Amino acid sequence: MMRVLMIAFACLFLAAPAPARPAKRPIGLDDLAKIKTVGDPQVSPDGKWVAYTAGTVDAEKDKRDTDVWMVSWDGMEQIQLTSTTDSSESTPRWSPDNKYLAFLTTRGDETQKKQGAQVWLLNRMGGEARELTNIRGGVSDFAWSPDAKRLVLVVKDPNPNDEPEKKDGWKRKTAPPIVIDRYHFKQDREGYLQPLHSHLSLFDVATREAETLTEGQFDEQAPAWSPDGRFIAFVSNRTADPDRNDDTNVYVVEAKHGAEPRQLTTYAGSDGGRPSWSPDGKWIAYLQGDETKYNAYSMNKLAIVPALEDGPPRVLTAALDRPVSGSIIWSSDSRNLFFTVADDRIAYVGKIAAAGGSVEKLTAGSRVVSNISRRDDTSFALLSTTPSEPDEAYAFENGALRRLTHQNDALFSDLQLATTEDFTSRSKDGTEVHGIVVKPASYVAGQKYPMILYIHGGPNGQDAQGFSFDRQLFAANGYVVSSVNYRGSSGRGSAYQKAIYADWGNKEVIDLLGAVDHMIAAGVADPNRLGIGGWSYGGILTDYTIATDSRFKAAISGAGSALQTSMYGLDQYTRQYDSEIGPPWKAQDTWIKISYPFFQADRIKTPTLFLGGEKDFNVPVAGGEQMYQALRSLGVDTQLVIYPGQFHTLTTPSYQRDRLERYVAWYAKYLKSSSN
Repeated sequence: MMRVLMIAFACLFLAAPAPARPAKRPIGLDDLAKIKTVGDPQVSPDGKWVAYTAGTVDAEKDKRDTDVWMVSWDGMEQIQLTSTTDSSESTPRWSPDNKYLAFLTTRGDETQKKQGAQVWLLNRMGGEARELTNIRGGVSDFAWSPDAKRLVLVVKDPNPNDEPEKKDGWKRKTAPPIVIDRYHFKQDREGYLQPLHSHLSLFDVATREAETLTEGQFDEQAPAWSPDGRFIAFVSNRTADPDRNDDTNVYVVEAKHGAEPRQLTTYAGSDGGRPSWSPDGKWIAYLQGDETKYNAYSMNKLAIVPALEDGPPRVLTAALDRPVSGSIIWSSDSRNLFFTVADDRIAYVGKIAAAGGSVEKLTAGSRVVSNISRRDDTSFALLSTTPSEPDEAYAFENGALRRLTHQNDALFSDLQLATTEDFTSRSKDGTEVHGIVVKPASYVAGQKYPMILYIHGGPNGQDAQGFSFDRQLFAANGYVVSSVNYRGSSGRGSAYQKAIYADWGNKEVIDLLGAVDHMIAAGVADPNRLGIGGWSYGGILTDYTIATDSRFKAAISGAGSALQTSMYGLDQYTRQYDSEIGPPWKAQDTWIKISYPFFQADRIKTPTLFLGGEKDFNVPVAGGEQMYQALRSLGVDTQLVIYPGQFHTLTTPSYQRDRLERYVAWYAKYLKSSSN
């Protein structure tokens, strides 16, 4: 009898329906603060762990925080290594002897924080992190020597204005005047530039003593040790006036005080990236850009140069016609190199022989990979993102990707995300243009939707098959979102990037409008409910486009400009202006031509929201103020929003949320009202 009852109960249990999973919901503004930002994966020397950073937002305190984590190579163990709330950690780097994990942070009291970031150490055996360096000016970058006994540091000159009462000739607590005598005299986030530079220092881990390695009125960056620890390669612009060009080169210096650097490259353009030594010590790989006048449209190529002997560089990816980026990794036998490639809405890991040849594509799929870190000749750690997943750390082994981190799984399991598709349009001049379209999760074929043309900045960048909170949010609010890789964008070759040289606001607008026409003809976009917007060059193109075509019912121009003549000396791009457009007193007609959105503001009928950061030196908020005033004077519905204390990119969480909240409200007002 008991057995019969047990069987009956078992049958009832099996027959009972499983608890219904809660229905997935659209992404919302509250989710912006919940997404964790994964970055900088680094494989340990023994190959058993991957260190990485994870950024979070404290919405209540309106602060961001980044901590260092590590995950086992099999992905089974996740360990948070730092958990401070008053400072962030970055740049995790394993010591070659596998005993320590170093990182950068600005921990301590206000005096210590003012001094700048320092290197801290975590002992692999356990215990709290301890400060290693204590250097005025702070440390912006570092690298371990192969024997783990020394570090090479990138240290910035201390700013005497930080302690005005100690400054010669001033001796007051009030801030001294800023004296400028440089051609390139301002930079976003850094402010007005004084004669302060970044140099290399050698740091002894045991004695905690530092000694200067490089000096002079130059800036050094991206140091890398030779395999035997005798030399350091680095990148620097040592021309007569580095402010006036982008002619960086690769140098090598013996790792001892007083040694003279030796220049390896002489290309009249940018030679950079982080130099990468071949394991046999014979070659250094680096990234070669374009000549200085094409700096804004530069497409990096992979090159190698003899490290310690005279010999010409060799460009390995000249035939690729796609930009190489990120870390450059050698195989253990010095015969092959690995790197990442941006290619028409995706990015992949590529491989090429040091002797030359074609590039082999190692990763596949509609995704963007970056930040590769070598484990062995066939496996790497890297970051990967798709339209439905923010960056997470992955292992690449046996020719396939395997997820290591799951920082956002819990959140995204609840979300119903929009779908992302590629599309191709044809511009009126016959140019083939590629883009991506994001459709609401509830999208019904044959139904016309209000559409937002969402424009990327740069222009030297691309809208790719990676996660975009902005596009997902707009789609969750019922919009189709089109993002167009107009001429000037990367991923389609050098000629495509340089097509807009000295001709801004022309071909880009033709391509943007061609994509709009394509979406209308395809029956996706409602021609009576079109919106447009973007940030930085995306804001600039918004101004150009609404001055060209009046059919957009709502526009948002973030960190944009239209009266380009007024940007000369106001923003940080004077070098580009002089080389590409020419000084205004020599090229007045061209300057007026590229300023047409302001001079033809009376053609604009589109209600436009302008936004910008108060302290933006990249595209100063004056650009938005001028257009706001023009439209206000003309009686066009407009509004200006300025974010206090913010630079070109908004970093305060509440301001980031506010920006998107205003986007959604502005588009809803003009694209969803019954009158439209």
